[in-house]
Amino acid sequence: MHGLGAILMAMAWGLLTTALAFEAPADSLRPRVPPQALATARSLHNPLPDTPEVVEQGRRLYYGKGFCVACHGRDGRGMTDVDPALVTGPLPTDFTQAAWQAARTDGELLWILRHGSAGTAMAAFIPTVLTEEEAWQVIRFVRTLGRP
Repeated sequence: MHGLGAILMAMAWGLLTTALAFEAPADSLRPRVPPQALATARSLHNPLPDTPEVVEQGRRLYYGKGFCVACHGRDGRGMTDVDPALVTGPLPTDFTQAAWQAARTDGELLWILRHGSAGTAMAAFIPTVLTEEEAWQVIRFVRTLGRP
């Protein structure tokens, strides 16, 4: 019976970790902007051109002044090497996910940089860390992380 109990526990653990793995991406696709602000946020468009110079400035800010790299990682995948059991709340967004890139508008990302993201560790960065123009530059760089 002891062997059967161990097998059942292992199967239950496997089902739980599989369920958690499927829950995380779905949660990352949930809007982070409150419903009453979503339409306004989605109507905002990045005023900066998608040029190598703007992307490079965004990259510098991501790794430097904006310190986005601290949570979202060098490659933009978030904290992929963290045990989810040790984290309260969702892990930082994986910017390389095509589904996430398609689900978020630049305006939503700006709103999050301005107001933070409730229920996550994402704090507001505008105007205390980044200017609005710098935020748009970071967004241009983040968009490159989802490209093949």
